[in-house]
Amino acid sequence: MEAVLYICHGSRVPKASEEARFFIEKCMEKLLNQVGYQECCFLELAEPSIEEAFTRCVEMGATKISALPVLLLTAGHAKIDIPDELVKMKRKFPHVDIRYGRPIGVHPQMIDIVNERILDSNVPLTNESNILLVGRGSSDPDVQRDFTDIAHLLKDQTKVTVDVCYLAACEPSFEEGLQIAQQREAKRIFVVPYLLFTGILMKTMERKIKNINKESDKEFILCPYLGYHQILQEVIIKRVLEIIDETAYSKEIV
Repeated sequence: MEAVLYICHGSRVPKASEEARFFIEKCMEKLLNQVGYQECCFLELAEPSIEEAFTRCVEMGATKISALPVLLLTAGHAKIDIPDELVKMKRKFPHVDIRYGRPIGVHPQMIDIVNERILDSNVPLTNESNILLVGRGSSDPDVQRDFTDIAHLLKDQTKVTVDVCYLAACEPSFEEGLQIAQQREAKRIFVVPYLLFTGILMKTMERKIKNINKESDKEFILCPYLGYHQILQEVIIKRVLEIIDETAYSKEIV
């Protein structure tokens, strides 16, 4: 039997884990007729762990497990941490064939979700506005390159200036991004969190935006994070099918 293991990041904020589970359950529903068994798990900070969910798949009779990192970009978690955990599972269950997929990455349809989240703010985006696109951040240069590519796609669609900043691990920081926005001529700044779900980082952004709006002559509008979206569901399902079909976008864990 073949199983699919969806691996989310995890968060100390219970609501974030709940949102992730809800989203994955919606994806699972679309694949009920194509996959024998499906499990959701977390890399850290939430349960079940990768080992717990993987073991459950084996106990259910899985001899092939397709593991998908439910992550926006290909950073250390996708390149190192998750594969390391899967290698441990391979040693524990050597008879199980493990295939590993790829994160969402630079996907043009993700820009459609960002545009919709800007619309959800109920404030018009005009040519006198700017966008500050905020990423989680990583020391991995591939993440910074990919995030810049996403910003370029967003600029091409919206026709306004798009600056980028990060919440951790690289520069410019979120605080520096706000300072850059302050120096722009635009009076209205749409702050767009490029985050899948809520969490500590989102709450930090909310506090800082509230404070800066008290002091600045500009209007900073914090848009909703990406969250559950039909487009995102379609992208995740496509990533799963890539692993199942063993295309060039999946690899074997040995």
